[in-house]
Amino acid sequence: MQANPKMILVLNCGSSSLKGALLDSEHGELVLSCLAEKLTTPDAYITFSYADNPKALPADRDSWFIGRHAGEKHRVELGEKNDHTGAVEALLEELKSHDLQSLVAAIGHRVVHGGEKYSASVLLTDDVIATLEECIPLAPLHNPANLTGIEAARTIFPGLPNVGVFDTAFHQTMPEHAYTYAVPRELYHKYGLRRYGFHGTSYRYVAQEAADMLGKDLKDTALIVAHLGNGASVAAILGGESKDTSMGLTPLEGLVMGTRSGDIDPGAFTFIEAATGLSAKEVNDMLNKKSGLLGISELSNDMRTIQEAAAEGHEGAKLALEITAYRLAKYIAAMSVATGRLDALVFTGGIGENSSLIRAKTIGYLGILGLKLDEAANEATRFGKAGIITQAGSMPCAMVVPTNEERMIAFDTRQLSGLGN
Repeated sequence: MQANPKMILVLNCGSSSLKGALLDSEHGELVLSCLAEKLTTPDAYITFSYADNPKALPADRDSWFIGRHAGEKHRVELGEKNDHTGAVEALLEELKSHDLQSLVAAIGHRVVHGGEKYSASVLLTDDVIATLEECIPLAPLHNPANLTGIEAARTIFPGLPNVGVFDTAFHQTMPEHAYTYAVPRELYHKYGLRRYGFHGTSYRYVAQEAADMLGKDLKDTALIVAHLGNGASVAAILGGESKDTSMGLTPLEGLVMGTRSGDIDPGAFTFIEAATGLSAKEVNDMLNKKSGLLGISELSNDMRTIQEAAAEGHEGAKLALEITAYRLAKYIAAMSVATGRLDALVFTGGIGENSSLIRAKTIGYLGILGLKLDEAANEATRFGKAGIITQAGSMPCAMVVPTNEERMIAFDTRQLSGLGN
């Protein structure tokens, strides 16, 4: 172990939350993670969690750190400093308390929307930040929070390089016929109305991992990847490039999600307004925050709760599961048009990695693709385990590959900040 390993701090800012991770720059090993919640409210707090085996620490600090802090988790109330800046300040104080702050060499930021400007991660200069501000109309809920986190990091960690890693960048390889909406072209040329796609950082990481598991060169693979969490999408990835994806201008399009409706007839917007008296903004909020699993089940947006209730006979929960799997299977079959062939269907994300039930239901709808589930392998492949879940020798196969967006962001940050030279 080197005497003073260089660390990457990864930040992912939501409208009322901040996720952070400290990783070593060489191997992407996690040392510390944190989650700030309820930001901008009096109840705001941040929770710190330490890795069970922080291999990346200097040799002279290993035994001290592991003995006192391995696996430790503790919560800090943010009090009056209850915004993103306060959360980053609390993170700095945590690092200082363990003499880790001097090891931070660069900061990587998840940025949701880079528009058409960015097809790869970039160093965050004043000009880049100005461009991201121009993208705010494309992601009004996400980009302002991302920019707030960037500004906080630049202020609290002065002099360190900051790198932006964009959810949309990976999908800039989609062909024009895949990203164009059938609306007047003026809307695209004047306002950028088109399909952009999201979860790109996850797709990049998982595609390479899947190719490695298959023993194939990434450039010679045809994959359909389902990133399933509270937000969910599917991507067609051919030769390591995105050819199509289910999310569009915003993360609302596509699959049934935790609280998002996914695809819905555009005419439903005016229908709902007229029927309920809700404003356009209120309808948008309903489709983003009160629909999906929550709306169908009238119970919860949490897949674990839905599955437990369905097992007990809850009709809304059973319907939510069936719609979710059916819609997912339809999109997977559609994505095979974009790839032209298929080596593997890959499940990832919190639900994709852990819900053997959703995987089984989805594959059950996909006999047309020749997928044959191995029930024992499907049940065994959960909680961080990767593996093939279809019958031996059957092609194409289906597999589970855990994602690691923080590691992908750290690797990009390492490269662009010069730490990899």
